[in-house]
Amino acid sequence: MDTRADAVAEIVAQWERERPDLDASPLLIIGRMARLSQLFEPHLRPPFAAAGLGNGDFDVLAALRRAGRPFALSPGELSVSLLVTTGAITKRIDRLERRRLVRRQVSASDARGRLVNLEPEGVALTDELIEAHLANEARLLTGLETHERRDLATLLAKVAETVDTLPRI
Repeated sequence: MDTRADAVAEIVAQWERERPDLDASPLLIIGRMARLSQLFEPHLRPPFAAAGLGNGDFDVLAALRRAGRPFALSPGELSVSLLVTTGAITKRIDRLERRRLVRRQVSASDARGRLVNLEPEGVALTDELIEAHLANEARLLTGLETHERRDLATLLAKVAETVDTLPRI
C-alpha cells in the first residue's frame, strides 16, 4: 500500500518537508484513527436512524441486552458502561421509555434506587439491530484478512491501555 495515497500521509509528508527535525509518524496512526472515526459514522448511523433511534440510544439498548436476563441496569451502571454522564443517560432513557423500549422501575434491593429494564419490544429491536450492525462493521473491514483484523484489534487495545494510563496534559 502506498502510504502517500491518503490525506494523512500527505500531511506527514508535508511536515517532513517543512520540519525534518520532527518525527511526524504518530500522525500516521492517530490521524488515521481520527479520520476513520469520521468516515465510519455515515456508514454506521443509518440502520439506527431508520429504526428511529437517536445518537447513543442503541448503546443503551445494547448495554441492557448484554447484561443478560432480566436485562436491567441502574442509570449509574449504564453511565459507567457507556462512558457518558448520567445526564446523557437520563435523556436517552427518556427517549427510549417514550417508545416503550425500556421502563424504569424501583430496585428490589433498594427502594431509593432505580433500574432500567429492557422491554420485550426493546429486546427484539436490539437483537435485530445488532445483527445488522455487526454485519455492517464486518463489511467495513473487508479489506483486512482475518489475521490482520485480529492483529489490529490487539494493537488498538494496547494503544487504548497505554492512553488510559497516561496523565492528561
